[in-house]
Amino acid sequence: MPDNQNMQAPLQANPLPLSHVPPPPVSLPSVAAPAATSTAPAESLVPDLSAQFPFAQGWPSPQKIHPYFVMLDRIVGGMRSRATSGISPNSVFLALSDWLMNLAGAPGKQSDLALTMWRNAEKLAFDTFFSSFNPHSPLTIPINGNEPRFSDPAWQNLPYRFWMQSYLSTCDWWRQATKAVPGLSPHHRGIVAFIIEQMLAAGSPANGILTNPEIIHRTIDTGGRNFLDGARNFMEDKARALAGRLPVGVDAFEIGKTLATTPGKVVMRNRLIELIQYSPATDQVKAEPILIVPAWIMKYYILDLSPNNSLIAYLVSKGHTVFCVSWHNVTVDDSNLSLEDYRRLGVMAAVDAINRIVPNRKIHATGYCLGGTLLSLAAAAMAEVSDDRLGTITLLAAQTDFSEPGELKVFIDENALTALEDMMWLQGSLDSTQMAGAFELLRSNDRIFGQFVQDYLLGDRRPLLDLMAWNADATRMPYRMHSDYLRHFYLDNDLASGRYMIEGRTIALQNIRAPIFAVGTERDFVAPWKSVYKIHYFNDGDITFVLTKGGHNAGIVSEPGHKNRSFKISHRKAGDTCLSQDEWEAAALPRQGSWWIAWEAWLNDHSSKTLVAPPMMGAPHAGLVPLEDAPGTYILET
Repeated sequence: MPDNQNMQAPLQANPLPLSHVPPPPVSLPSVAAPAATSTAPAESLVPDLSAQFPFAQGWPSPQKIHPYFVMLDRIVGGMRSRATSGISPNSVFLALSDWLMNLAGAPGKQSDLALTMWRNAEKLAFDTFFSSFNPHSPLTIPINGNEPRFSDPAWQNLPYRFWMQSYLSTCDWWRQATKAVPGLSPHHRGIVAFIIEQMLAAGSPANGILTNPEIIHRTIDTGGRNFLDGARNFMEDKARALAGRLPVGVDAFEIGKTLATTPGKVVMRNRLIELIQYSPATDQVKAEPILIVPAWIMKYYILDLSPNNSLIAYLVSKGHTVFCVSWHNVTVDDSNLSLEDYRRLGVMAAVDAINRIVPNRKIHATGYCLGGTLLSLAAAAMAEVSDDRLGTITLLAAQTDFSEPGELKVFIDENALTALEDMMWLQGSLDSTQMAGAFELLRSNDRIFGQFVQDYLLGDRRPLLDLMAWNADATRMPYRMHSDYLRHFYLDNDLASGRYMIEGRTIALQNIRAPIFAVGTERDFVAPWKSVYKIHYFNDGDITFVLTKGGHNAGIVSEPGHKNRSFKISHRKAGDTCLSQDEWEAAALPRQGSWWIAWEAWLNDHSSKTLVAPPMMGAPHAGLVPLEDAPGTYILET
């Protein structure tokens, strides 16, 4: 790490994971001493591991089990979880058992499924009969929107049409088998439905060499060269994966040259973040600076991609002074970093530094995804002690209530979290490849099987865009922080339930008085927009909400001039009636174009009208000397 004079003092050195530390000495009672002479309670005979092993804090309660046995359970559990890629076999078994037992005891549901099977068979027979005379006859079993791979006109011809319709009929039956089963818990239903979707995606005729007309026609047209090209693509991908290299095409994008090119300086660095201050692009700027807190699950430059679609460059060009957090890509030495460390060394350290560079100015704080959730924690904690340094708060695809967190909920229960924690405890962190696997499974039809057909059977390479290159540049998550995050939010929903504590105080989103601008995206499976919208239910202040086209990433990277972009927007004044999500969607005004323009206008409305000279880069007089050019060092960590 480059030497610098304003490096904050590091936290106390973290101990290595338990698997790397020799066991502590254990004081056992003397064998010769009679039992009656021991006055210590039984629990005191078991050593407290928490001082030597922070991982052991809270294990077990009460202390009825020897700590070595706890360690053994962690080690075995971690090894098992690594073998199953972090998926809990217990969760799967319990969900399947719940589904099968309830289905077995529901003769009405069984009769309904039998009738569905008969009707689908009838539809399939009619479709086959009529399509043999007219290939353009309407499909009796319509194509689900999740199956874009059947869009080729060749699928309308027999026998491909028969195979496609048989597959769609099978999908319909299995999906019905998981719905409305009496007694089946919603969480177990979600797990069973997820498992079935993986099986259906794998069994699609679009995956077969002899059942996909596109593959057959490509093979005939190229004389089989598509398979040679596919084999070469496969070997190249596997070689890169084994060598730990990024996917093909990423090499065309270089950080600092084609990505993350907005000029600036790293003005502060601590153990967890680099704070980047961007150089002004105008002679005068808005008085209030903008602080951007991105998610640490990926690198910050999704908001500073290519020059034409950089949100940071757009804000700078409009006369804003922009600061952005760049997170450190953690290693095993950082395994004991907590979510509180991320708040303190991340958001609060950045706010303090900005106050030294631009004193006595309100800050427009912006958080994206996990960064938005963390910003919400920090803002609520600041409000608890009457710290009013934040002028506005913007939450981009960020949840504050996790009661309906979308498809990721299928991976969250006590069994699943224990399995994941065991694996992270053994490794010290959650590896980027393990994390990416969960997201790929949620979109396996496209990201796994669709890509397999495209790259290896058709022999094509999908063109790699800047957003896809960024997506391949993943990071790691420290054990303790990720455990804190999943338990406090996804499992227990502590923030929305009024149980989350910071520095001994229970914080409440209700106490935030700064105006809020929240953005949800229509096709977001990470932070569904109806979940993002729930900030309305926990804060009765001034809230502007935007619903934009696109997904979790593409909906946020929505620069002016991007084709086919539109959004809905509505403003609720403090004290106004709170609408439900469906009511809001019906009442909100649609607009064409990019939501960036509406947000920048909102920032201007909440900024001083008088422009000022740009602040100097850093604050040398206050110990914040510019360290290096943007994008800094942490962004380059692998």
